[in-house]
Amino acid sequence: MMPKLILFFLWVAIVSPCWLSAADERPNILFIFCDDHATQAISAYGGPLANVAPTPNIDRIAKEGVLFKKCYVTNSICGPSRAVVLTGKYSHLNGFTKNSDTFDGSQQIAPKLLQKAGYSTAIVGKWHLKSEPTGFDHFEVLKGQGEYYNPRLRTSEGIEVHEGYVTDIITDHSIDWLESRDSKKPFFLMSQHKAPHGRWEPAIRHLEFLADEEVPEPITLFDDYSGRSQAAAQHAMGIADHMGDHRLMFQYSSKHTPEQKAALDAYFVPRNKAFHEASLEGKDKTRWHYQRYIKNYLRCVKAVDESVGRLLDYLDDNRLSENTIVIYSSDQGFYLGEHGWFDKRWMYEESFRTPLLVRWPGAVEPGSTNQNDIVSNLDFASTFLDVAEAPIPEDLQGESLLPVFRGETPEKWRKTHYYHYYESGGHGVPLHYGVTDGRYKLIRYPEPHLNTWELFDIEGDPLELESRYDDPALSDVQNGLHSELKRLQSLYEVPE
Repeated sequence: MMPKLILFFLWVAIVSPCWLSAADERPNILFIFCDDHATQAISAYGGPLANVAPTPNIDRIAKEGVLFKKCYVTNSICGPSRAVVLTGKYSHLNGFTKNSDTFDGSQQIAPKLLQKAGYSTAIVGKWHLKSEPTGFDHFEVLKGQGEYYNPRLRTSEGIEVHEGYVTDIITDHSIDWLESRDSKKPFFLMSQHKAPHGRWEPAIRHLEFLADEEVPEPITLFDDYSGRSQAAAQHAMGIADHMGDHRLMFQYSSKHTPEQKAALDAYFVPRNKAFHEASLEGKDKTRWHYQRYIKNYLRCVKAVDESVGRLLDYLDDNRLSENTIVIYSSDQGFYLGEHGWFDKRWMYEESFRTPLLVRWPGAVEPGSTNQNDIVSNLDFASTFLDVAEAPIPEDLQGESLLPVFRGETPEKWRKTHYYHYYESGGHGVPLHYGVTDGRYKLIRYPEPHLNTWELFDIEGDPLELESRYDDPALSDVQNGLHSELKRLQSLYEVPE
């Protein structure tokens, strides 16, 4: 007769093999993604808003990880940026060049490859790609742009309406999924906020935040666009003239409960009345618009920061922090009054640059800053796969950021970056494309009504107020960037 111990292990192997299996120890991936979150509104990046509206929880990722100063997008508009993150390919190859497009979910995307590699995958929050999400074991995504209050979430079962504030709800449901997931598998969670996308409706608890503060104005609030081509002057995204009643909270965009509406009315109605009675004009009116806009934007950011704190605390409380890489980013940057603007789209720094903060215990040096390496949202898909120890398909156009995270930048890392914006006319922004080496930037406006170029020295002119195109002093730089532009367009298979 076999010993009882041997019989016991045979029984376990036959009846309950999972009892013997160990949990997969590959790193979890928490990707926190916001919409229109400018680096200027993250206190870890410094600047005039850092002391006015600090973001301590987002800053914690930087303190415990690395902050990137030169993370550039490929196309500064919401939907196309998200398509690039999923596919690791430029807009012309993934088929989503404009917000009016519909994403082809049948194509190769990182979440599908992560599923194949054994990861549990989920997306909660903003999707903005029209088609139903694919590659996710679980999805709850906002319908369209989503509402700040009482949002509708698309699920595999249909549309569900949830009462409350959207940033809180996205975080609640992200944590709910973390609680219910298969704990034997590593996870890939995309927790994606609507905030701080317009039209900016703050959480009721934050209405008094900054109420008595005068937020510093950007130096270029009253930019006259005289130093550049005629492109910038033809914008339709001015704080002075183009915000409209909904963006300024003279009217609301969400469908509120009576209690929510009463709280918002109590704050905004008397202030709106005082504004109308003052009959402000010229710069005084612009300044009032700016204060109303920037305060509501920063209030929306405050809710995001609180939610980041909740997610980080959840990882701590559940002993997940040590084996989870946390990546914080946004679909692009945004104008917080710079050049007199709101919105994004341009290849100018404020919207071309996006935040990237990464925490990965044991792999990333805490409190480090990457000043010079050019990284991009094009790299995110390859990075997710590399973290998961999954094969990276050869047709992905980005590179894994893992060696850069570790401070081991490859010798052949990119020295330049290609940008291409397609949505001609949106907010008066024309089609344009260009290249940067991090110091100099060449921009081409090919449409017949413009047919022009701009060249900027970012180091000497960080506000990009003076184009130096055809300046003899920069002829070598200009010629070099022209050559590099052609090389990158060929490398990335950009149609002529």
